[in-house]
Amino acid sequence: MATNEGAEDSLRERVAQRLPVMPPAERRVAEYLRDNAQSIIFATAEGIGAATGTSDATVVRTAKTLGYSGLPHLKRGIGRQMVDATRPSVRLNQRIESAGQETDTLIDHVFSEATERLTETHRLIPEAEFVAAVDLLAGARTVAAFGIGPSELGARFLALKLNRLGLQARSVGATGFRLADELLGLRGDDVVVLYAPSRLTGDTSVLLDHANSVGAATILVSDSLGPTLADRVTVSLPAVQSATGFTAEVYSALLVTDCLVLALASRDRDQATTASELLNSLRTALAPDTERVRNSAARRRTAEGQEGQEASEGQEAQEAQEAQDGQEAPAASAASEEGLS
Repeated sequence: MATNEGAEDSLRERVAQRLPVMPPAERRVAEYLRDNAQSIIFATAEGIGAATGTSDATVVRTAKTLGYSGLPHLKRGIGRQMVDATRPSVRLNQRIESAGQETDTLIDHVFSEATERLTETHRLIPEAEFVAAVDLLAGARTVAAFGIGPSELGARFLALKLNRLGLQARSVGATGFRLADELLGLRGDDVVVLYAPSRLTGDTSVLLDHANSVGAATILVSDSLGPTLADRVTVSLPAVQSATGFTAEVYSALLVTDCLVLALASRDRDQATTASELLNSLRTALAPDTERVRNSAARRRTAEGQEGQEASEGQEAQEAQEAQDGQEAPAASAASEEGLS
């Protein structure tokens, strides 16, 4: 079961407590982790194993001996402490320095962390909680998906996908007084899906309190708030956060959302199929008719050509008249002079 990392002992304290009883190989890894805390969040188990003369398996065992579920859990804990203690510009420079300048290295860092996050999220998702979340969404009058900042993307994505399955859903990204307007219509047969990776904001707290007061069920998608909000949410699903910042905050949450949407589609294939066909029909009606557009363009070109020809003929006639006027003017002048003489 996940633990509340915000209340956990620091890595240094854990190492101090457990070091005396560790086997020699794990002791070397633990000391390395303790002495290189800021850099290990960018490292892999293989890299740490090579640096300590051990193996990646020993690194993972050491993390578990220290009370973590694995290396990703350990790295997220350290990363969270760095967020609290380090300026964003410093963290950005650390990421850039760690990633290096070579293209292959940069790509490897991003894909390695992405793979690690997805693997860990997959491992942590409890089947019973996932099924309960699907049950709630399937029976909801309306689903209100809430997220702020980057997490709003997850909320909007869920609402879009649910609507395309024929379910009623909306996304909420408002904060402050605007959030109050969004909460007015919440009812007891609605479900709130809260995307909140690691920080419990005042807006989030108000949202949960109001949902509970009207009897609406709540589904939390979070990296570390599950234990903190266990008595305030109906279901909690993990979405492992980035320890380094190499990959997007909402990355794991989007994959969890995809799982929920697919499960809902399989629950009611007829409704999902009907909604999909309606969506396609509406898109076809809204899409411009190719033949009609082509004919319209041809008529426009023809009209422009005629206008151009008429303009050209008019210009030629005007020039001819001006030329004739120019010839008649000297003759009239000469006749006038003869009359005066």
